[in-house]
Amino acid sequence: MTTALATRPAADVTLDEKYELASGWTFMSGTQALVRLPLQQRLCDVAAGRNTAGFISGYRGSPLGRYDMELWRNAERLKAHHIHFQPGVNEDLAATAVWGSQYVGIFPGARYDGVFSIWYGKTPGVDRSADVLRHANAAGTAPWGGALALCGDDHAAKSSTQAAQSDQILIATGIPVLYPANVQDILDFGLHGIAMSRHAGCWVGLKLVTDVVESSGSVQVGVGRPHTTAPAPLPTQPADGLNIRRFDGPLPQEARLYEHKLHAALEYARANGLNRVALDSAAPRLGIVAAGKSYADVRQALLELGLDEAAASAHGIRLLKVGMVWPLDPHAIEDFAQGLETLLVVEEKRNVLEDQIKAILFDAPGLRGVRVAGKYHGANGWARERGAPGLPSTGELAPPAIAALVARLLGLPGCEGAAPAAVPKGGPVRLPNFCSGCPHNTSTQLPEGSRALAGIGCHAIASLQRPQTTGTISHMGGEGVMWVGQAPFTDEPHVFANLGDGTYFHSGFLAIRQAVAAKVRITYKLLVNGFVSMTGGQPVDGELSVPQMAAELLAEGVGRIVVVADDPGRYDGVALPPGVAVEHRRALERVQRELREFTGVSVLVYDQVCATERRRLRKRGKAPDPDQRSFINSAVCEGCGDCSAKSNCMSIEPLPTELGRKRRINQSSCNKDFSCVEGFCPSFVTVHGATPRRGKARALPESDLALPEAALPAFDGARPYGVLVTGIGGTGVVTVGAILGMAAHLDGKAASTLDVTGLAQKYGAVMSHIRIAADAAQLQSTRLAAGEADLLVGCDLVVSAGDEALSKFRAGRTRAVVDTSVAPTSEFTRNPDWQLDAQALQQRIAAAAGGDAQLALVEATRLAVALMGDTIAANLFLLGFAWQRGWLPVARAAIERAIALNGVSVDFNLKSFLWGRRAAHDGAAVQALAVPAGTQKVVQFQPRLARLADVLADRGARLAAFQNPAYAERHARLVQRVAAAEQAAGGGERLATAVARYYFKLLAYKDEFEVARLYSTPEFRAELAQAFEDGYQLHFHLGAWPFAGKDPVTGLPRKRELGPWAWHALRLLARLRGLRGTVLDPFRHNAERRLALRLIADYEQDVERLLAGLTPERLALAIETAQWPEQVRGFGHVREASVQKTGALRAALAQRWAQADAPQQARAA
Repeated sequence: MTTALATRPAADVTLDEKYELASGWTFMSGTQALVRLPLQQRLCDVAAGRNTAGFISGYRGSPLGRYDMELWRNAERLKAHHIHFQPGVNEDLAATAVWGSQYVGIFPGARYDGVFSIWYGKTPGVDRSADVLRHANAAGTAPWGGALALCGDDHAAKSSTQAAQSDQILIATGIPVLYPANVQDILDFGLHGIAMSRHAGCWVGLKLVTDVVESSGSVQVGVGRPHTTAPAPLPTQPADGLNIRRFDGPLPQEARLYEHKLHAALEYARANGLNRVALDSAAPRLGIVAAGKSYADVRQALLELGLDEAAASAHGIRLLKVGMVWPLDPHAIEDFAQGLETLLVVEEKRNVLEDQIKAILFDAPGLRGVRVAGKYHGANGWARERGAPGLPSTGELAPPAIAALVARLLGLPGCEGAAPAAVPKGGPVRLPNFCSGCPHNTSTQLPEGSRALAGIGCHAIASLQRPQTTGTISHMGGEGVMWVGQAPFTDEPHVFANLGDGTYFHSGFLAIRQAVAAKVRITYKLLVNGFVSMTGGQPVDGELSVPQMAAELLAEGVGRIVVVADDPGRYDGVALPPGVAVEHRRALERVQRELREFTGVSVLVYDQVCATERRRLRKRGKAPDPDQRSFINSAVCEGCGDCSAKSNCMSIEPLPTELGRKRRINQSSCNKDFSCVEGFCPSFVTVHGATPRRGKARALPESDLALPEAALPAFDGARPYGVLVTGIGGTGVVTVGAILGMAAHLDGKAASTLDVTGLAQKYGAVMSHIRIAADAAQLQSTRLAAGEADLLVGCDLVVSAGDEALSKFRAGRTRAVVDTSVAPTSEFTRNPDWQLDAQALQQRIAAAAGGDAQLALVEATRLAVALMGDTIAANLFLLGFAWQRGWLPVARAAIERAIALNGVSVDFNLKSFLWGRRAAHDGAAVQALAVPAGTQKVVQFQPRLARLADVLADRGARLAAFQNPAYAERHARLVQRVAAAEQAAGGGERLATAVARYYFKLLAYKDEFEVARLYSTPEFRAELAQAFEDGYQLHFHLGAWPFAGKDPVTGLPRKRELGPWAWHALRLLARLRGLRGTVLDPFRHNAERRLALRLIADYEQDVERLLAGLTPERLALAIETAQWPEQVRGFGHVREASVQKTGALRAALAQRWAQADAPQQARAA
């Protein structure tokens, strides 16, 4: 059966049509369908002559994390339709409010005939609300009310601490369960659910799994769709009906629910065809029963086997799509099983359908002989011998596994080997991380010797980064209470517990109350960022200020409270309770050390706004935007990583240079937290009055390159066209999928999209699965299965080369356009030596695609910055590149219209898309425009020298600038001696080149004179000019005498900020570098100078030892020994710490050298 979409001019389509369109096809997400649902219900009631209202309450959580945000966006529309949205403080209180809405009309004063109500929550919210759900469902619903429970199931635990399945809780509380398979079903089943709830007088659950509710698709809407039929009451139904009563007892409620209401719900399901045979056969052999996502997976599995509807029927397949999974209609199963040899039950997670089906068939005359296959064949799943394994009960279920099982059951030859060959495992992994400038980067750090208990929220990422000190994640609201059960039995005196302000308001304050009652020694770190950031940045549901929390906590019995803030000035004039101090975040170490000595419950309130939300507020002009930016002088940078240790910030990126790997700040993603400046390094400046340089493309003419229209790829029969978009969470990857899905809809095609994000939305691996087809009936599973990608749009090389992305490739068919830049993973924040081989990653992608011809490698990020001034432009740049290559089956005008409808940075995104097209058409011309001939190259664009002569000449020039030509000659003499010895030992240039590099590194130590010189060079000015428009002032952050301060706890030096005058002073100091080493040198006796000279002497001594005993056999060890200065990095105490580690390395190398010398001495003797 085909389901063609009626085309409408793209210019007539608006983003609001999904809510306003009276009838026809529109494109919406599952979440948006849940917003349309109450609007359409109200319209249906009005059409039926009923004056009803709607009530929605619940608590956010993935995969329903953004439902409340979409409701807020439509607040005026909801209000106009008499629908009231009241977010719950937590899930069970919200469910209680929904319960209460059903009493409207029973008590005096009702203004409406009834209130249809929607409760929402993810599975942990279902779990914690079981008591309320049991009471509310037993009480029932109003005849013109109805209660629908939206249960968000995160089957794969992408954003949950446990893999989730709500079915069992709903069944235990007696709530019928509907399970939609796609966005169309979400809308239709939601409306059926309210009608069923009214008819049967009970709540109805709507099971919403990630792959369904977080997908988008083409949906048919209309006031009369779906048509609902209210069946006649059963003869046994009580005369007073099934709906809610003013007063009712628990036993009558139980009898009414299980003896009448659930039977009425089944009658409604029968009358409205919620369980239907989707495929049939004249000679059925194999019956397949599935619901929801599993039904979509079955349809996709059949297509993978090459079985369209006609072929499936010819092979004897009958398919039942179950809409109501509990209670399961026995008559539907009995009718379906007639004539079958085998009945296959396909369901994800634990058995719900299978156990019911086995019980039904056991009691059905003549059907006991039907073999039931599912999780296990031939035996019960709890038997010692569980039978032959079928489909898994854990994890997720994918179409290839279903296809393989169907092929075995039907005896289809060759089908099990139809899947593409597995790609080599071991690809890179991009784990989630805190956003750039996130307050949790600092707030979750601990003093040495302490540990923290983790909780629910973004801050839980700390347990991924530092599992040795932060872990044991509790459920929401239980943060820290595990310590109550540990403290009496351990000598560990104290723990910290992380608790977000959203969780505190939800239920977490009860955890603190429990700790106070137990009189344990614990410090709660109450992380106040003002938003519920993990689920999209919603505000906390109610009034919650730091003074209010402090007063509440003191009243609860907390012994001591300290507020730590990034800007303590915000508390000037703020009335805090007596005894509550305010400290700068720089004092966090001291404050934590003090609180862990407190004998009782203490609270550290860490107050700093969520970085991502503050960025959004700044863009809207609703938050102050500091007129300054951090910047790193790459020549001064030592690559030590102390800035990352202090900030844990992902906007600090590696910068390969001739002198080794340095660091730079990604100005596009930087959120101006400035904690990186705390790193003990003079390379940081803050640029005041800075405006990031606009890309060159902003001023270039629109018609400078003639672009032909691309030839769109044709569909391969009934198979949808699969597009996989990969990237980093928080960088706009999901937007690409949304634009492409809407564009397909505007182009008159059917489309589905699925965004696989979860916790990965925080700088982790994110993927969007897009399917495009000529017919909506061809779209089944939203997630691309193995080998189903026709195109990869790789916005991140690491994610694109990962195992999951490459598993979607089919060699020779999949094409890929991939950004060649390597964005660092979270490991770089902890490991300065982190690196990935970009070429190896590119080769992995090419091999999976079937050769280089299938792969387009594009310097998208670099070109985006050069042309558009922002890395975010790379995503639409790549999309434009893919379109111009003819790899997208969607019209250009439709894509451009979709970009315009998106409504965000429209001109910017259209130009990014255009420049991607131009790069695909004439890459050389775009490169020339991005970097015109004659443009001065700065350090990051210089290739590393390979020949010894080149390295020697380069280092000689640098040392002459450092001091004088004589100093450079000292370097050259030693390198030349090493080169001669290496030649004599039969080597090449590797040892001499290593000595040339690392002897230089020690000779060119960055003392006060050198740092001043490096701030005075034209190269530094060129770096600034490349990054910023003119008109800025520099502030310097120096920790050398006489500017250094001292940390009162650690005793380590601290930097001090100096104004623009310091640049003049540095230039003067640079001109005085000839005084270095003379009696007039004011720095000649300081500790850093003495350390620098000692390291030079040590290295010269080591090289002399190498020269004395160099042989062909020891050449490799000699090269390794010559490279030990690579680990000497940083300034001050950071450098001293690196030298201590290097000392152990140097000693080990010397010992190995001596051991290698022993056999030679023995032979000589």
